[in-house]
Amino acid sequence: MSEAGLVSSSLHAVERDIADAARAGGRDPASVRLIAVTKTVPEQVIEEVIGLGQRRFGENRVQEAKGKWPALKARYSGLELHLIGPLQSNKVHDAVHLFDVIHSLDRPKLAHALAEAIARVDKRPRLLVQVNTGEEPQKAGVRPAETDTFVAQCRDAYGLEIEGLMCIPPLDEEPSLHFALLAKIAARLGLKELSMGMSSDFGTAIACGATYVRIGTAIFGARDTGTRD
Repeated sequence: MSEAGLVSSSLHAVERDIADAARAGGRDPASVRLIAVTKTVPEQVIEEVIGLGQRRFGENRVQEAKGKWPALKARYSGLELHLIGPLQSNKVHDAVHLFDVIHSLDRPKLAHALAEAIARVDKRPRLLVQVNTGEEPQKAGVRPAETDTFVAQCRDAYGLEIEGLMCIPPLDEEPSLHFALLAKIAARLGLKELSMGMSSDFGTAIACGATYVRIGTAIFGARDTGTRD
């Protein structure tokens, strides 16, 4: 089978698995949205996936996204681009221009920079707060116990509209514990979006209430990227 055929088969398999997991939990499959993670994926392959009907994509790095997505967005209508990796304050201006949804808001300095950039360019990407549910020192994200205060600060001090929460569970722990914790915090805060679940655990995430799942490897195959998807 050609590379295009493999990607097509993998995408359709992931779509079926998402729908099955949603139905198993008594949910409408449309309530779970697939973000196809395209870090290191060339434009030609992305265009093949667009041709298959996928319109929602995720990138981990602003610089890589700048190199391929402006042209793709100019050629294809209805694309939605998500930043799912860490955002440096000096990249905020580019991120606000390029991305429709930012999943990795995690500190006051970044909230301040986003508020300033949004005011300057009059473009308002949807925002999710990243929660470090495992409290891992090497990982970005707000500590669970600090999430309520941080979300309130984003809203009250910086005028940001927060739509939901995102997490990446530790590799060596049961993901359902982290997904359930994120869902509990989101419910307490009245947040509707839950970005959780990747190629290895998206079924579990859906069972815990995920509204976005971020999937790369299961669609495009393994890539030497240094991160999970």
